[in-house]
Amino acid sequence: MIAQVPVIAHFVENCFFYVDDTSKHGFIIDPGAQAEKLLGMIREKGWIIEKILLTHGHFDHIGAVNEIRSALQIPVLAYKSDDDYLRDPEWNLSPSFGLSIIIENTESIEDGQIIRLDSDPAFSLKVIYTPGHTTDSVIYYSERDRAAFVGDTIFKDSIGNYQLPGGNFAAIQKSIMERVFTLPDDTVLYSGHTEQTTVGTEKRRYL
Repeated sequence: MIAQVPVIAHFVENCFFYVDDTSKHGFIIDPGAQAEKLLGMIREKGWIIEKILLTHGHFDHIGAVNEIRSALQIPVLAYKSDDDYLRDPEWNLSPSFGLSIIIENTESIEDGQIIRLDSDPAFSLKVIYTPGHTTDSVIYYSERDRAAFVGDTIFKDSIGNYQLPGGNFAAIQKSIMERVFTLPDDTVLYSGHTEQTTVGTEKRRYL
């Protein structure tokens, strides 16, 4: 089961829950704000969230991490270079909005790694490294459900901003062409700031 939950700090960001229907165990991806809203939903649904997964380290994707981690006592997983953003408010852009967000003690993940539920290792997501929006951007891909949580790498009808710290136009183009567009065309793309789309739809627009 995939639940898209818009949260609002200074603008809307999509947080996602990827939960096994049978066990109700799952992951939360990019909890950017409104920790109490997200925690309330977890309690209401009876979900057991095992891990927090980050697609990248910008403030609007990490704003609720510390509070949720403290409440649930679960690990935070981020790409191995994510400390550039998580430990540096200037790079995660939080001071621009009157904040100073620092996330420490995360677990590093790598390209190609499979992240599994402890309760059911068959329920999993594959890490795919997609630099360009940031140096630490990843997507999380479920072959079983033909779903990819793509953060800000690609959106419906557009691509991620490559003009922020660590951004690079050539890198994001390469990530989209070689990492996103090589997924099956019917893969649904769940992004941080637009409605869902598919690989096939965006290939037809982009190519």
